[in-house]
Amino acid sequence: MDWNSLSNTAIVQEIGKRIKAYRIEKRFTQQELAIRAGVSLFTLAKIERGKPVSVIMLLAVLRVLRLLDNLEMFLPEIGISPIKMLELQGKKPQRIRPKKQK
Repeated sequence: MDWNSLSNTAIVQEIGKRIKAYRIEKRFTQQELAIRAGVSLFTLAKIERGKPVSVIMLLAVLRVLRLLDNLEMFLPEIGISPIKMLELQGKKPQRIRPKKQK
């Protein structure tokens, strides 16, 4: 799926559909998932319908569904660039030249 081509509304709706599919796969009713996540049934229904909710509410639902590990793919840590790595290591020789004979 090309997420960049979707509108924000379409993305939220797709997330809602996927959360609903995971809920059903894990055999939770909406009421059970809402209670376990500590959100209202109304909030969970909004999420599944693709309506905007706070990130805190979304994270609570993702936690119960055991989907928080997927956040690493969603927003990976920025690694150290090769240039920055060299700066941190200090200047090291690139090659070793033979010593000149006297």
